[in-house]
Order: sequence, then structure tokens, then C-alpha cells
Amino acid sequence: MLGFLTILTASLSLFLFISAFSGEPLGSSASTFYQGHDLSSLLILEEGGAICKDTGRQNETRPAEDILIDGGMNTVRLRIWVDPIPGQYDLNYTRTLAKRFAAKGQHIYLDFHFSDTWADPNHNNVPVAWPTTLEPLADRIRAYVNSTLISFHEAGVDLSLVSLGNEIRHGMLWPLGYVDVDTVPTTARIQNFTNLATLWKASRDGVSDAVAAGVSKPQVMIHIDDGYNLTLQNNWFDALTGTGIVKSDDWDIFGFSFYPFYGTAATLPNLQQTLDSLAKQWGKPLHVVETDWPVQCNGTGAPELSDTSVPVNVQGQIDWVRDIRNVVKQVPDGLGQGVNYWEPAWLNLTSLGSACQDAILFETDWSQHPTAIAYSRESVNMFR
Repeated sequence: MLGFLTILTASLSLFLFISAFSGEPLGSSASTFYQGHDLSSLLILEEGGAICKDTGRQNETRPAEDILIDGGMNTVRLRIWVDPIPGQYDLNYTRTLAKRFAAKGQHIYLDFHFSDTWADPNHNNVPVAWPTTLEPLADRIRAYVNSTLISFHEAGVDLSLVSLGNEIRHGMLWPLGYVDVDTVPTTARIQNFTNLATLWKASRDGVSDAVAAGVSKPQVMIHIDDGYNLTLQNNWFDALTGTGIVKSDDWDIFGFSFYPFYGTAATLPNLQQTLDSLAKQWGKPLHVVETDWPVQCNGTGAPELSDTSVPVNVQGQIDWVRDIRNVVKQVPDGLGQGVNYWEPAWLNLTSLGSACQDAILFETDWSQHPTAIAYSRESVNMFR
């Protein structure tokens, strides 16, 4: 028996070694824990002259993703916009990055914004060139998802995860797909979700169309912000499925944003309560797909962070993410399956959209502007 186990262990180790360096993405399974970073802005920064230095290798110049892979990353999240300024997260831009990261063994997580620009709870406008009535718009989004997935497949990229919409608490493809989860009574809330359900289901049908055309099936995600708010999540998903248009079988994964900047209720116990409750109710995997922690957050306008026990420094970045990962991994039945840090290498937007000054994982030297030299912080190793 001991000899058999030795051979089995050696074979498994060889498989993992080959998978990591052969350019083939690691196989997805129910036991895969997706841990990584959103690196959507990286190519724009590189084209602007940014370079990264690995402080763990005597300041050797290396691609940012190689530094982060050494730090435990196995997943790269990439946003895609419909018809933006060329080179700003359009199909060609995002597909180029996806090919690059997939060649290094990374799971690729594609984040559809279904807009020409940012989509989030405050901005989620329909692409300018798309229809403005419901049925033609549903047809367009279905065709768009189908053609996009086929394009990635033909480029040699099999996507592991696909989010149909980004932080869609207030719906998507506004104004038709706008929703208000606070609508009462429940019957009115469900009615309010009907257009969104129609549009989201059309996007999901686009995934099925692509799979029927030979694309490997990705896991389909619905992504909502405020992952600590159980009432919000319960009301939202009950309303979506209450329409009868979207069924629980139509998505595979819950994805949540969980930031410390936007409300003191964003605590780890509240996150745990939300994830555990949804896991018990729905029996689906759950991911925290966006989070950050600052190394500097002071002065006028600085927010009150949701966890005062975590230091505002590099060690705090490590502690915060590892605490989140521990919460996610404690979800019953192994349903906690992923954590992603948002834009750790966005060198010219170190606030990452917050009122804090710096939440990235690199220390940037602008003395040779416009060239930016980014030195990795110890927090690049947060997933080790």
C-alpha cells in the first residue's frame, strides 16, 4: 500500500507541475479554489511604459502576472466592454490578455459589463448602438454573448468562469433592465425584475448557444455587490427567480463584492452569515470576486474602514485577504470556492476608486515619468 501511495503522490505532483508550465489551464473541478486578481488594466499600463520589479528576486524585471503567480494566483479576472474607445477593454484587448494569461496556466474569468464603459450599481447603461426595446435588446445580448465566447474559443482560450453582468444589484442595460430591490411589496418587486430577468436569461441563452457550437462550457456567475448584506441578497435572488423567467439551474456560482471602504457593516461575521445562508438555501458555490485593502487611508474624506483590527499597511492587505479566504473556505459543504483581489497593479489609480489613497500591491516610482517602475510589495504573496 505504501508503495502504491508513493507512486500515486509522485504522479499527482508531476501532473500539477506539467499543468502549471505547459501553457494549459489547470483543470476546473468542484474542488478548485479560484484565487487571483483582476488584471484588466495591465496591458494599457504596459503600453504606457510601466514595468514591474520583483523585490523577492533582487528587483528583477518581470511581468506582473509572473510575480503574482509566484504569490499563489491561479485565476485572472478580465472585464470586457462592448464598444468602448479602441484598446479600452474591447474584445481584441481582452482576448489578447486572456491568451497571454491562459498560456501561463491561469483560469480565465471573463467579466461581461454589457456596456460601452463601466457597469456597476451606479452606472449600467445599454451600449449606444444596441436596441432600446426589450425583445430586440434580448436578441442582441444573446448574439453578443454567443459570438464573444466563440471568439475566445477560436483564439484557443477556454474560459473557466463567466460573469453575466458586473455588480448588477440595480440590474443591467439601463433603462430597460433597471431594478430596485427595495421595491415593496414582494409582488411588486418581482414585477420590477421582469425586464432584467428577460435580458439576463437571453445572455444565459447566449452561453448555451456557444456551447452548442463547440465552446467548452464555462461556469456561469451572477455578481452582486455588498456581499455582507444578507437581506439584499435574499430579496434580489428571490425576486429574480420569482419571475419564473430565470431558474436556479441557470447559473452556477454566486459572486459578491466585499470592500471595506463603503460601509462599516462590511464585516467578516456578516460576510460569513451571508455566504453560509445562501449556501444552505441554494447549494451553489460562492466567490468573493472583488475586494481590496489600503496601505494608506487618511486625511480629509478618508472613509471609516469596516474592520479596525486590520492594520492599514502591507501586512493588513495580507491579513484582510487571508481572513476573507478563511471565511470563504469555511462555507459548509465546500461551497466557498474563490477570492479575487481587484486591480492590484493599477499603478496610476492607486485608490482603486475608493477614498483611500493606495490599495494596490506595488510601490510605484514615477521619477522617470512617463515610465512607471513598480516594485512588488510583500502582499503580492497573499495567496500563498
